[in-house]
Amino acid sequence: MAADVDKTTSEEERKIEENGLRTPASGSRFYRGVWTLFMLCAVPLVAYGVKYYQDTQLLKRHEESVRVLGAEGLFLFSSLDTDHDLYLSPEEFKPIAEKLTGISPPADVDEEVIQDPDGETLTLEAKMQPLLLDSMTKSKDGFLGVSHSSLSGLRSWKSPAVPSSSFLASQFRVFLPPKTKVDVGDTWWVVPSELNIFTGYLPNNRYHPPTPKGKEVLIHTLLSLFHPRPFVKSRFAPQGAVACIRAKNDFYYDIVFRIHAEFQLNDVPNFPFWFTPGQFTGNIVLSKDASHVRHFHLYVPNDRSLNVDMEWLYGASESSNMEVDIGYLPQMELQSTGPSTPSIILDEEGNVIDRRDGSSEPIQFVFEEIHWTSEISREEAARHLEVTFYPFKKVPYFPLPEAFEKAEAEKKLVHSILLWGALDDQSCSGRTLRETVLESSPILALLNQSFISSWSLVKELENMQHPELSEKARLHLEKYSFPVEMMVALPNGTIVHHINANYFLDQTAMNPEEEGATVSFSSGFEDPSTSTYINFLKEGLQKAKEYTAQ
Repeated sequence: MAADVDKTTSEEERKIEENGLRTPASGSRFYRGVWTLFMLCAVPLVAYGVKYYQDTQLLKRHEESVRVLGAEGLFLFSSLDTDHDLYLSPEEFKPIAEKLTGISPPADVDEEVIQDPDGETLTLEAKMQPLLLDSMTKSKDGFLGVSHSSLSGLRSWKSPAVPSSSFLASQFRVFLPPKTKVDVGDTWWVVPSELNIFTGYLPNNRYHPPTPKGKEVLIHTLLSLFHPRPFVKSRFAPQGAVACIRAKNDFYYDIVFRIHAEFQLNDVPNFPFWFTPGQFTGNIVLSKDASHVRHFHLYVPNDRSLNVDMEWLYGASESSNMEVDIGYLPQMELQSTGPSTPSIILDEEGNVIDRRDGSSEPIQFVFEEIHWTSEISREEAARHLEVTFYPFKKVPYFPLPEAFEKAEAEKKLVHSILLWGALDDQSCSGRTLRETVLESSPILALLNQSFISSWSLVKELENMQHPELSEKARLHLEKYSFPVEMMVALPNGTIVHHINANYFLDQTAMNPEEEGATVSFSSGFEDPSTSTYINFLKEGLQKAKEYTAQ
């Protein structure tokens, strides 16, 4: 029966084929075939059309990008546009955000360790000699409207708030390096700076510091030994604290550190008075597990004639008038009285064999001498800290006498900066200069190639007694105008070119679209101030040729 059905079906199909006739079933199969063929042809055509449209839009965006950015600008943009879609995602923009803000992603923070109350303790002594009021260059009573109440907090601060205090050795683990920093010379931020030239500065009209967090807690506690109102993060960049491995062995680190912090000396009803040492620096020798501290020292360097910046308001609001002065602080330091020691001594079985308490004699210990397997000098470690805080110090700045000697030996010019305050710490009158043009890559390259750089305090040049050097100092002072003067000098001291910082800033304050403003991407965000400073240096080189040709 099945065979008869198949035969009949085949016969019908033959007749349909011969007569050109189709049943509904056969027509459905036909249309399906045509549709399939159409789809096989259409899909590539649609894909081609989509691709053509995308390429056309991409070409239009490319042409628009060239028109808006120029070839150099588009090259910079393309270096960030990793997927080449002519749009920057947040992840692609991240390198530029870090460059502009100076803030890198936060490093991994070690888990907080529970303090051992039976661990070793360290005693620190605070020593201080008050600021020499005669060293203040502008602010005497009755001069420039300075009132006695303005300086009341300064005048009354004669000694440390807490002469001596004990700490658990484990508290100092905040100075241990992160796991990624293992070599001598490595630096890291203990307390990161949150300010830069783009973010501005913190308000002046404050009396009480914010509650410290994390690693700020220990630094706040240490500085509170001097004065009850320390601000661990200063109002101006760079803030925070940086540390560096100076030496190490299998069990110990010698860590040098530098801290930028300040104090608020006045309280209501007097207006705020900010006392900002140039820097706090020092070192700590501690075991790698922070169970033992062999040595701790923190101090304000006193090797310069001026080492403190002071600023105070004549009103309670941020917009109130402010007076500024600098002065000399002879001494401010914390020093450990000896290595940290345990409060109890246990035998091998865990039994207490000796205990330290207030009624008994202190436990006597003998400590082994530490031998370092790898180390650098304190000066080299300090330079690592300095460059981390101030990228402009990638160019070495020498004292003026040494700068002239090196310029003579290397046949170069002297790039000299004369300031009222220091250039490379927080007692500074060149803050804007160092945070902009002096750390620009093109300027760093030009200074390294053609100049020996130096900066000097006005007061130090005024007091210079050496006959030959005093003449060079006199030539500098003749060209100086408050607050900062940048100069180009021959090795014999002749000033061939100079520009005042205020005039320089006025010249570079124009908008990029104004005539004479230069914005170039060829060397990485070259703004008008960078171009102007490069021109200043190049003009100095040209004028030096005219002097030597005479």
